[in-house]
Amino acid sequence: MGTLKQRVVVGLSGGVDSAVTAWLLKQQGHEVVGIFMKNWEDDDDTEYCSSNIDFVDAAAVADVIGIEIEHVNFAADYKDRVFAEFLHEYQAGRTPNPDILCNAEIKFKAFLDHAMRLGADKIATGHYARVRHNPATGLHELLKGLDASKDQSYFLHRLNQAQLANTWFPVGELHKTEVRRIADEIALPNAKKKDSTGICFIGERPFREFLNRYIAKEPGPIKNDKGHVLGQHVGLSFYTLGQRQGLGIGGVKTKGAQRGGGDHAPWFVARKDMATNTLYVVQGHEHPWLLSHRLYAQNASWVAGHSPLNAAYAAKTRYRQTDSPCSYETDSSGFALSFPQAQWAVTPGQSAVLYDGEVCLGGGVISGVTDAASAATTKP
Repeated sequence: MGTLKQRVVVGLSGGVDSAVTAWLLKQQGHEVVGIFMKNWEDDDDTEYCSSNIDFVDAAAVADVIGIEIEHVNFAADYKDRVFAEFLHEYQAGRTPNPDILCNAEIKFKAFLDHAMRLGADKIATGHYARVRHNPATGLHELLKGLDASKDQSYFLHRLNQAQLANTWFPVGELHKTEVRRIADEIALPNAKKKDSTGICFIGERPFREFLNRYIAKEPGPIKNDKGHVLGQHVGLSFYTLGQRQGLGIGGVKTKGAQRGGGDHAPWFVARKDMATNTLYVVQGHEHPWLLSHRLYAQNASWVAGHSPLNAAYAAKTRYRQTDSPCSYETDSSGFALSFPQAQWAVTPGQSAVLYDGEVCLGGGVISGVTDAASAATTKP
């Protein structure tokens, strides 16, 4: 991050990672200003989503570190740029990842623009990732965080050169245990605060309960891989591929279930047919309908500003997944990835993110798969 003193605006969330980020930058002699982003207003005073508590924590951290903090409301931007797309994708039967869109549209666009208006030289967040300038290419590279168990480059893969050039990720150079140790050592008030999970507008509440408020239920049949009706679903938007809980068919048995199955094997959501409003479920974790050797992606975004060469890389099709070897090739609408080892429950709407070693190249939104059972492409 260099020795030249710079004005750095830090996104303070109320969590320990952003708190230590601000402290590290202050210790390095930079002029640090904290910004708390309020991104959601609906029912914000409930037990499930309370940014008020987080702001109190962020303000307490700023006080201990000795920096100013500003409360900025991006709720309107969030609703227009992130939440509207989130609902549109669910209504189309896909399973989006709003955190990825939030990073691209809010944290590293609206927030970055606001910080620059405040005279910032750089912004910084508590993400576990790294930025490296490659003198050979003149480009900024997005790297995985050093703590493999906390790496968040998957969520940041849509960032571009201009955004990376103005961003620091100090805790990306550390392991989480070290971040906690620093927070405890300097007596930060949130040193032992539990990490947040999920997105604010849902929080810890039951997901279906939340979605009910925005998407109408359209019941339809639940069928198995033989086409037999097993029950009724409440609406395709409320299910995701690979889902095991909440299907309402726990007592249903079938003879001759597929590999890994048996009469009492658990059921998994395997396909969604939007045209007939049918939910297909299968028994057994390793059922061929749940396994894909090839996926297709659209809406690609590349860190370098251009697509990589058609070659062998590694990819994640969901967060916290280990990198899987694959071959990459562009096609007319985006790109395709082929995997020697079948991938489980590859889900349209999620992101396929490409890696070359520790370098995150970018990725796209999964639009379809070819499953191991029929070698047929399914696209919701």
